[in-house]
Amino acid sequence: QVQLVESGGGLVQAGGSLRISCAVSGLTFSGYDMGWFRQAPGKERTFVAAITWRLSTTYYADSVKGRFTVSRDNAKNTVYLRLNSLKPEDTAVYFCAAKSGVASFTQRSDYNYWGQGTQVTVSS
Repeated sequence: QVQLVESGGGLVQAGGSLRISCAVSGLTFSGYDMGWFRQAPGKERTFVAAITWRLSTTYYADSVKGRFTVSRDNAKNTVYLRLNSLKPEDTAVYFCAAKSGVASFTQRSDYNYWGQGTQVTVSS
């Protein structure tokens, strides 16, 4: 059974930092691209960042570029998202997702498996 379990969310002041994690089991982690999405209340789930399995190439949404960093540790079957210089508009539930194949990285439909999410709240 495939499981993706996010952790590390919480409440942080604007300008602060967090690192959230996603532990993966039940699949060959090193063969999957990994993505992070977020969903604010009343809004669509949107792409945040992705990292490929082969070369750990990274992709970011324009809104987080330069502030967030995605990384992975294939030995630990874990993907991370470092969130720096947080803003109130970064408040959302953050989801990790896994995909195989050659589809793009930014669409929800590209991904095969999803976690349950972790809440990140940024106070002003």
